[in-house]
Amino acid sequence: MSLTLTPPETTGRDPVRIVVDWRPFMTDHTIMAADVSDGDIDLRWSDGRQTRFNPFFLRDNCPCTLCTLPLTREQVFEIVDAPADLSVQSVSISASAAPSAVSDTVDGPTLDVVWSDGHRSAYPAGWLRAHATDDVSRAERRAMAGQPFIWGAEHADGLQTFDHDAIMHDDAALRAWLAALRTSGLTLVSGVPTQPDSLLGPAHRISHIRETNFGRVFDVKSKPTPDSAAYTSVNLPPHTDLPTRELQPGFQFLHCLVNDATGGESIFVDGFAIAQALRHEHPEHFATLTQTRMTFWNRDAHTDYRWSAPPVALDAMGEVSEIRFANFLRGPIDAPTARMPAIYAALRQFQAMTREPRFRIERRLSPGDMWVFDNRRVMHARREFDPQSGPRHLQGVYVDRDEVNSKYRILSRQGA
Repeated sequence: MSLTLTPPETTGRDPVRIVVDWRPFMTDHTIMAADVSDGDIDLRWSDGRQTRFNPFFLRDNCPCTLCTLPLTREQVFEIVDAPADLSVQSVSISASAAPSAVSDTVDGPTLDVVWSDGHRSAYPAGWLRAHATDDVSRAERRAMAGQPFIWGAEHADGLQTFDHDAIMHDDAALRAWLAALRTSGLTLVSGVPTQPDSLLGPAHRISHIRETNFGRVFDVKSKPTPDSAAYTSVNLPPHTDLPTRELQPGFQFLHCLVNDATGGESIFVDGFAIAQALRHEHPEHFATLTQTRMTFWNRDAHTDYRWSAPPVALDAMGEVSEIRFANFLRGPIDAPTARMPAIYAALRQFQAMTREPRFRIERRLSPGDMWVFDNRRVMHARREFDPQSGPRHLQGVYVDRDEVNSKYRILSRQGA
């Protein structure tokens, strides 16, 4: 399909053709009134809510076929091309939806705007409600997005387990599994075949995997010449994998093929729970760990990866978004001498809390079990095992957070 772009001033008074987004934007609320106030557009909704829209925000998001490419639903208009003195010439509410370039109708009425440069835009009510910038609407969206489920030892018996065959063949089961991964960051999948590379089936149900210097699929077992402590039998303290990378892998799959060795129990700690407890119980240590960069190294004869970042990362809202920590990969701390007492006090407290029973879930893996967990949130550990007592072989792959989130949204969009 080709699209001829014409200047806004040549559009005349023809109906505005809307490019429908891939995502559905539905609302039970109706726009009751639209007015221009101090240059902004004020809307009053059927439930009494009032929302105000900045003119540049609306013009930037015009969904017409001149501003948005119908084939890809991508924006082609750049806001710098709007006049600096852009203003609203008129607003009105259409009783029925404007024609669409992609489907026959847009559900619900539209807000129609004529701009001072002659361009005309139409915004579906569902889209406006979903993107309203008032405080109430923004808080509502954050609440709908859901908060992470913070867990500790008391939730060990309630750990969500999913059946391998169900997630392989049932989209509803797959969506439920992904929803659990997104909220709790830790699930167990049972009944996975114990042939090598069987973990690729569930991983590919989501998307492609992330390959690293440890391979596409990495084998966790003792090796005569290991390039990681994971490939020995020693105790591994709680850690995230590859904090040495600019972007740590998102979700880790860890599948048990055989586990006849004595020891080697798996331990999991919710890093968000540790951060939350630090914030409430030791706020000064929490602040230090969010502001102090630590360097983590992966190096051997052929590779040298390193990255520096705070062990606890915050998002724009001040909420914990990522844990990055592996003591056996941590390099010397680069900070002024005067700050070292505070840094080491915070570090010691953090490590001590990862050892506290209240935060730890411990399980022994059986053949066919597969842990899947958010590697940028959940720290995992392994007790020392005796390689002479029997074989122990696990396989792992990584799938980034983006892939899990994308698949979940698509399944939700399809009604799975």
